[in-house]
Amino acid sequence: MATLSVNLGEIDDLFDELDALLKNADVGAGLAERGVNVSLAIVAADGLRAYLKGDKARAAEEFDTVAEEISARLQTSRDLARRKPS
Repeated sequence: MATLSVNLGEIDDLFDELDALLKNADVGAGLAERGVNVSLAIVAADGLRAYLKGDKARAAEEFDTVAEEISARLQTSRDLARRKPS
């Protein structure tokens, strides 16, 4: 059981590092160039962290939020692309 606690602690540490990286301005700028919304990436990471901790309700809520936002943004970009004159 002690090994499981250590491994789970390492996972938490990894997510803390990911959170810090996502909040880094240079990383954020690089992701933005790829069209990645850092705030949504943080919510997705929080959802995965919650799921790995066994908090499935929170994970589902976070993943729902991310899926809805990405879908809405994708649809908006498709709509804008259709409106552009050829």
